Amino acid sequence: MTDASTESREEIVTEAVAKRRELVNEAIEEDLPITEPERLYEASRYLLDAGGKRLRPTVLLLVAEALADAEPLSEAYRKFPALDGTEVDVMAAAVSIEVIQSFTLIHDDIMDDDDLRRGVPAVHRAYDTETAILAGDTLYSKAFEIMLETDAAPARTVEAVDVLASTCTRICEGQALDVAFEERPEVLPEEYLEMIENKTAVLYGAASTLPAVLLGADEETADALYRYGIDVGRAFQIQDDVLDLTVPSEQLGKQRGSDLVEGKQTIITLHAREQGVDVDALVETEDVDAVTEAEIDEAVARLREAGSIEYAKEKAETLVERGKDHLDVLPENEASDTLREIADYLIERSH
Repeated sequence: MTDASTESREEIVTEAVAKRRELVNEAIEEDLPITEPERLYEASRYLLDAGGKRLRPTVLLLVAEALADAEPLSEAYRKFPALDGTEVDVMAAAVSIEVIQSFTLIHDDIMDDDDLRRGVPAVHRAYDTETAILAGDTLYSKAFEIMLETDAAPARTVEAVDVLASTCTRICEGQALDVAFEERPEVLPEEYLEMIENKTAVLYGAASTLPAVLLGADEETADALYRYGIDVGRAFQIQDDVLDLTVPSEQLGKQRGSDLVEGKQTIITLHAREQGVDVDALVETEDVDAVTEAEIDEAVARLREAGSIEYAKEKAETLVERGKDHLDVLPENEASDTLREIADYLIERSH
């Protein structure tokens, strides 16, 4: 961990994200306007307008500032100085990443038949399934259109689009693995880590490496920044696994232990199986709405006894420390320091 206390780290990260979130929100309205047919574009913008931390675009913008050795928020993101003296619209890249994130959420909610997202009805509930599918598809294609508007050199633009395309492919592969794992009697921890790398971490990897690609950094720097995003993204998902069991339902915004009730594979349950725990018998109730806090408490106690929750926490901490090491390719400045704080914050958050 870095030297900052948990409280000061949260303040640093919250302020950094809040300042950039406002700018990203304005850019989303510019780059993804609601045009005809209005219902399609309203559905496409629905989750983007509902909120979201904008953490991935924040990472992208901070990496750009760190690479340029610029004071945070001192340069216009729409005309950001590349390393060769030209100007690049890094905000367009940030919007593209957030648009892809929203596309995945819409389709995830359809697949899982979820009712809520970000405190509002899921898109397929607010509109209908057909419109939600089209909205997700529209966001997917729009992300590439927006990425083409960065004004980066042609070769860098092609590479950036390639990063985005391979990221989308891997997200789909991760989602397919996640679905397949639900039907498999045995999944190895290494397979789970591969799944969350594809499903969750690759978008952090893309957000971290795209500024290097667009601004003209060398391949070693771009690769190191990608590894930062991958390691921190995997830690983020593992921490979510922990929070699902350890944070009260009212703070989570959903039923605590829902992953366990639904039989989802997590790094915690996979470790517990290896310790001889009958994970399938931890919670008898199969309905998330019907499970009791007492049942979840008992299951969590058993998982703690097996060392599985502590194992997950240690795995996340190891990934974060490794991720921060990759940032050594950046100049020492306020932006790179904030990227380190974000990494620590992701595994310290309690809600």
